[in-house]
Amino acid sequence: MSDILENVTNICTLFENPEILQHFSKEELAELSHEKKIISYKKGESIIEEGATPKGIYYLDKGTAKMFKLGFNGKEQILRFTKSGDIIGYRSILSKQPYGASATAMEDTEACFIPEKFFLKVLEFHPKLAFDILRRISEDLGESAQTITFLAQKTVRERLAEVLVLLEKKLGTDKDGFIKISLTREEMANLIGTATESAIRLISEFKTDNLIEVEGRKIKILDHAKLVKLGHVN
Repeated sequence: MSDILENVTNICTLFENPEILQHFSKEELAELSHEKKIISYKKGESIIEEGATPKGIYYLDKGTAKMFKLGFNGKEQILRFTKSGDIIGYRSILSKQPYGASATAMEDTEACFIPEKFFLKVLEFHPKLAFDILRRISEDLGESAQTITFLAQKTVRERLAEVLVLLEKKLGTDKDGFIKISLTREEMANLIGTATESAIRLISEFKTDNLIEVEGRKIKILDHAKLVKLGHVN
């Protein structure tokens, strides 16, 4: 393989590379050209739905999405956020199971859709992509294990501190220092596993203690050291 394949970052570009395309027949290339597409989503639009049969993977080229499950009462439990460079749906493809969670765009988002058969075929002859997917699965499992500990062993105050630190680390900040995501108070409450009223009260307390700055739905961390210590963030 050439150097262009040494680091797998944008899976969609692999399907434009001659070294990848040579493995497909003319019929497959025609099918790939027809089915591989860039899909635009407006804020709030669904990318995948829990329980649906997977048709392929979605590589986020731009934007942010939330991954969540619905409880018996219809309440969302946010699992994690995905951003540009992340892949949605690959675990269900590999396990041959329905989507285990839903994904909704948090802002205007663009995703590259790759049909299942082509994704699986490339995995067979592209070891670096297979390794990249294995790494991503391991990271997801690590996040899941961390979430279990997070909900079971930490107070709500500690959970909010940790979530803010991790959101900033994963999603980054804008030019004014605010975390690059706009969450409703209900979404924040779902993320830390508490009632909306409790989340509102805690955010207000963090603001009063000069740990954060709040501007509408946007939050800026003012005292990283105290939040890291409070949230017991490694």
